[in-house]
Parts: sequence; C-alpha cells; structure tokens
Amino acid sequence: MQLTRQTEYAVRTLIELVNSPPGAMMNSRTIAEKQNMPEKFLNKTIQILVRAGMVETRRGMQGGIRLAVSPDSVTIADVLKAIEGKLAINPCLEGDRYCENQGACPVRRVLQRTQEAILAELSRETLADLAKGEVFCS
Repeated sequence: MQLTRQTEYAVRTLIELVNSPPGAMMNSRTIAEKQNMPEKFLNKTIQILVRAGMVETRRGMQGGIRLAVSPDSVTIADVLKAIEGKLAINPCLEGDRYCENQGACPVRRVLQRTQEAILAELSRETLADLAKGEVFCS
C-alpha cells in the first residue's frame, strides 16, 4: 500500500495554510511554487479538499484558498479519507464486501490489525502538530 501523490500534496497544502496568517487567502500558484507542486494538479486536489469541507476558495483579486477547519481537528487519516476514500489494505476489509473465506481466513485477522494500526498512527497528530513540527514518535 502506498499513499498517492495527491494525498501527499493535500497534506502539504493544508500545512502551508495552517502556517499562513489566520483567515488569510493564499494563492494556489504561491502554494505550488513554495511546495514544488504542479499548479494544475494542485488545483484538482484543492477542489477535493473543498468538497470535504477542509478548505474554502474565493475567486477574484482578493481570492485564493484558506483553511475552513480548525487545524487541531484534522489528521492525516482525515485527509487520506477525503482524497482516497476509506482505507482498506485488502478488498476483504472494505466493509460491505463479501468474501466466502472470511470466517476461516487466518490472514484476514492479521490484515485487520494492520489496517487498524495504520489508521491509529495516521490519526495521532493533527495538522497543527505537523505544522509546528510536533510529531510524536514512540
């Protein structure tokens, strides 16, 4: 399993917005240049973040993008879900997907624990923690 570049860009964009003055609008071109991202791809990523309610945009001379949520309330797991959808490291863990081997499969239990551990780790720090560099290692 590998997170997509779009999820990475989304996290980096959100951290950039956390580090900007509160309520200030940032230009996507500025974010793209500062973060070394293709602006066209960033704009598509921003639209997904808008639909998820994490950022808001405004057109015009005073327009741009800004954070629409508290940086203390959003984790990488939240961004992952917004960009990628629900995490499932194997099709049998997608929730409503039926697998005829589900009851007797010894691998499923291990995969379930692994998935839960990944989500727990991705939920440990908020955007505010990441922006401050306060990443907790165990």
